[in-house]
Amino acid sequence: MARRKKAQSAKDLDPHRQREANKYPHPIPSREFILDTLQAQGVPLESGDIVKLLDLHGDEEQVALERRLTAMVRDGQLVRNRRAAYCLVNKTDLVAGRVIGHPDGFGFLKPDEGGDDLYLYPKDMRALFHGDRIVARVTGRDRRGRLEGALVEVLERNTHRIVGRFYLESGVGFVVPDHKRLTHDVIIPSDRLHGATQGQIVVAELTDQPTLRTQPIGRIVEVLGDQMASGMETDIAIRAHELPIHWPDAVLTDIGDLQPEVSEASWQGSGRIDLRHLPLVTIDGADARDFDDAVYCERKPKGWRLLVCIADVSAYVTPGSALDGEAHNRGTSVYFPDRVIPMLPEVLSNGLCSLNPHLDRLCMTCELYINREGKVTRSRFFAAVMRSHARLTYDAVAAMLIENDAALCAEHADLLPALHELYALFQILLQARFERGAIDFDTIETRFKFTPEGRIQAIEPLVRNEAHRLIEECMLAANVAAARLFARKKMPALFRIHESPKREKLSDLREFLAELGLNLPGGDKPTAKDYGALLTAVRARTDYHLIQTVLLRSMQQAMYSSDNVGHFGLAYEAYTHFTSPIRRYPDLIVHRIIKHLLAGGTAADLEYAKADLQLISEHCSGTERRADEATRDAADWLKCDYMRDKLGEEFDGTIVSVQGFGLFVELDAVYVDGLVHITALENDFYHFDPIGHRLTGERTGQIYRLGDRLRVRVAAVNLDERKIDFIPIAPIRPATKPRKRRRKPRDE
Repeated sequence: MARRKKAQSAKDLDPHRQREANKYPHPIPSREFILDTLQAQGVPLESGDIVKLLDLHGDEEQVALERRLTAMVRDGQLVRNRRAAYCLVNKTDLVAGRVIGHPDGFGFLKPDEGGDDLYLYPKDMRALFHGDRIVARVTGRDRRGRLEGALVEVLERNTHRIVGRFYLESGVGFVVPDHKRLTHDVIIPSDRLHGATQGQIVVAELTDQPTLRTQPIGRIVEVLGDQMASGMETDIAIRAHELPIHWPDAVLTDIGDLQPEVSEASWQGSGRIDLRHLPLVTIDGADARDFDDAVYCERKPKGWRLLVCIADVSAYVTPGSALDGEAHNRGTSVYFPDRVIPMLPEVLSNGLCSLNPHLDRLCMTCELYINREGKVTRSRFFAAVMRSHARLTYDAVAAMLIENDAALCAEHADLLPALHELYALFQILLQARFERGAIDFDTIETRFKFTPEGRIQAIEPLVRNEAHRLIEECMLAANVAAARLFARKKMPALFRIHESPKREKLSDLREFLAELGLNLPGGDKPTAKDYGALLTAVRARTDYHLIQTVLLRSMQQAMYSSDNVGHFGLAYEAYTHFTSPIRRYPDLIVHRIIKHLLAGGTAADLEYAKADLQLISEHCSGTERRADEATRDAADWLKCDYMRDKLGEEFDGTIVSVQGFGLFVELDAVYVDGLVHITALENDFYHFDPIGHRLTGERTGQIYRLGDRLRVRVAAVNLDERKIDFIPIAPIRPATKPRKRRRKPRDE
């Protein structure tokens, strides 16, 4: 009798027992409670010990516990030692994280919990691929002060297929990966060649992962063909980064019953607010195909009322469905120069969820009341149905609002009053952005122009006008409102964070600025406003772009997290992504949490635990990086293809990066960068200064510094390695003797 009472009280101690009961027919203690139990015991525990501590009974509960413990090991929350006992990762000097491979054979472990990366030696990397999740043991620090790690266990393999060039030498077939961070050649047995011939681009499926003693083994499953075929660069990038491109049968079944239009019967009586009478409009690029946001603005006595309506993807993609699983797997839509790999099937992304003009659409709406100082005084979220009154482009809106284009103004006369109010609000929000101190870097984005045959014709800069920034400010306001709602309700959520610059980066930045007679205010913890103030102060200087580049490189990368640490670059205390659920999975999660709140839900009965949200955050940060790397690979290939017929030609350019092995130069008006290798800098020995971002000639004193102008000749183009080599013709800056830097004492 006493034991039964103890069992009841043990289960009652789990603060998440109701959530588990809602999710599972035979609930067991939550992950959080299991971790707390191990923490309280302070020693590794076998599964039988954990069963007794939690006082679980019956085969079903014990099997469920074993599955949960296995999942926690897979996710890096626990690790099993040699005696098959479970222990907390952070209690045994063990770190779980994802491997970042380096082309030179070594690697780094990026910890799941944040903090410093661990250096992985080539001997450990022999058993690993870039992207694998592992547990490593901290072994010490090297002479450069870096944390060192040693492989303990592989939690999850990231690489299952490899795209690369096939070779056959001395009867042995192997594939050299196209991905620079994958350094293992894959052995292909003679009976698994699939008809591949020397030099072809192929896809190999791994049958044996690498170990400390053996190379990976695979079989060829697809021959892509000749590397110069049109569109090959995207095909390679898709397969090299294992981007999913086919919809599983279960997903096709999920969307099979979807109707092409939204009927009134589907939303009447659901509590949705009818906004179809309001002149909401979408404003996007001329080549956009999916429209996930619409806006409307009207003047109020104390300011403005702004409506930001976002496609209600959560109405069609339900948790646990095959469609939801595939959307989570993809994480984001991937935009290549010649095609898009969508996160959702086209029937949703370009159909039911897209806010196409003059059609009823379900939406989630953020209503904001903003005063004349640009401060949001009141906000609320609600589910609605809307009808876009026009599909406008950035250029058309800018022509109407700024250039007062008579023909366009006449065509959209009924929309002009709301558009003018929107523009008036934008100017207020822009001023508030400036006063808040958000950093606004001057960067150039480019796009590729293709011939009818699919070959690259030109690389053009993307010109941003006021309409781009207008929509950007509206989206920022809605995203901030969502983040503040979560903070106000103390709701576990998924945030978009941008951490402050690391101390060592700041130290290097201040040393660099000191050489220019400049100082970054803010002490050890500068704010975005401090960065902005410095940029404003140096805007008229000839070395402005140099200073801007170094400031930008001192900052960290934005990511998703279940912990709200604010957004440094945008100068927000809380920020999330709410406005693009068609193409970003985190936005879909944010919509679900908002709907949970609108239904009267609390943190206790939210279907997502904080640990679940952190796993989703890490996964989506990873898919975002994967998409960036894939599109960058395709773009680099296209740039090399574009430069192949320009061998021997001369161009003026700007040094955009300085490394110990040479200079990267971006060509004017071509927007292509290439390497001037240090061996091409003749008649001197050059010393690399990473703080000053420069190479200095030992004898001549010639300096090549970040931001300097240089005339170069195209010497070589390598499509396989996506590299362009330049030879310097003449620096557009005279040689100068470097100013000696004062060396700091060790204890200063």
